[in-house]
Amino acid sequence: MKESLTIVKVGGAVVEDEAQLAQLLKDFTAIKGAKILVHGGGRRATKVAAELGIETKMVNGRRITDAAMLEVVTMVYGGLVNKHVVALLQAQGVDAIGLTGADADILRSTKRPPLAVDGSPVDFGYVGDVKKADGAKIAHFIGAGLVPVIAPLTHDGQGNILNTNADTMASETAKAMADLYDVTLIYAFEKPGVMRNPDDDSSLIPVITRPDFERYKADGTISGGMLPKIENALAAVEAGVGRVIITLATAIDGQHGTVIKE
Repeated sequence: MKESLTIVKVGGAVVEDEAQLAQLLKDFTAIKGAKILVHGGGRRATKVAAELGIETKMVNGRRITDAAMLEVVTMVYGGLVNKHVVALLQAQGVDAIGLTGADADILRSTKRPPLAVDGSPVDFGYVGDVKKADGAKIAHFIGAGLVPVIAPLTHDGQGNILNTNADTMASETAKAMADLYDVTLIYAFEKPGVMRNPDDDSSLIPVITRPDFERYKADGTISGGMLPKIENALAAVEAGVGRVIITLATAIDGQHGTVIKE
């Protein structure tokens, strides 16, 4: 019987609110067994970029990462946010270790090619698409009694850091660990789960399968940033991850939210 492993991905909106972050880390500390935390930090990166006089450019909610912005996200994700979370976990008695994909080569990517947006090619710059996650390396840290805290940065194996979607990193990490552990992947954010109406917290969709998702996508029930989140969640389930849940950041006990199934 495999040991349980819980992977919690938390978005930047929660990470950057000290009260919400404190509660999330308290709940994360209470999770039994092996665990990993994957975090975002986009709002902090935008703020720091503005303070440095660097313009933030977004296309369809995705950040253009030129050389100047790459320096910002590397500092913010891998430094300011990651080490702040690690320090807070250490204060709660959790022996956390902050990592990027480049550390121990745990997550390697290729630079994303230009993508067509509204009929025109858009170069997103130094943005990575994950090609390999090393579950054995990550398991080595866990076996040493450490709790990995993973920032949304990868590398290409040729010396380049790449800005990488945190939802994707959580999904790829979960997939890589599924052969070694009984994995539960929890996407924690500001809503109770996936909603039929984003403005009505009572409109929770309790279960979403691949056919459900295709139907909700076609009729517009699910749109925007929730689309790639659910794509990542479904990819994890289809690759053998035991449970995937999208839920409120204050409800990461695995008993609430939207369950993603094949």
